[in-house]
Amino acid sequence: MKDTQKSAKSTTGRASKGFTDEERAAMRERAQELKAATRRGPRAGKADGESDVLAKIAEMPEPDRAMAERLHAIIKASAPDLSPKTWYGMPAYAKDGNVVCFFQSAQKFKSRYATLGFSDKANLDEGAMWPVVFALKRLTATEEARIVALVKRALESF
Repeated sequence: MKDTQKSAKSTTGRASKGFTDEERAAMRERAQELKAATRRGPRAGKADGESDVLAKIAEMPEPDRAMAERLHAIIKASAPDLSPKTWYGMPAYAKDGNVVCFFQSAQKFKSRYATLGFSDKANLDEGAMWPVVFALKRLTATEEARIVALVKRALESF
């Protein structure tokens, strides 16, 4: 290297760590999901995806497991056209192969709360700025009603 060029490590004083262990694990899970989908072929249906989602939910610690189970029931009841599937190791719900929304356990990335997120294809637009990820501490009737409305609204764009 020339004297005027230095590696990023030497100019910053420390090397970048890059992805966290949890992020690398999520990427490995996504690779496994894609391989499994390829093995299942185009005839794989909702049942395959639902069993994968239920297995992921069963692995979650409480209280996220109970919240994910309830969220799964809410989404299935309010949007039966959505297909459950896993996405980066998280329960997700898709239409025509496109993820509409997903649940992320607080433990997934060692966060203080679980989240319900929506893809960029979900039409939740409100002016020039709107939320697409919602923090979840618990589900009450109020939150459940809001989730139903958000899921239905997200589907309007599909």
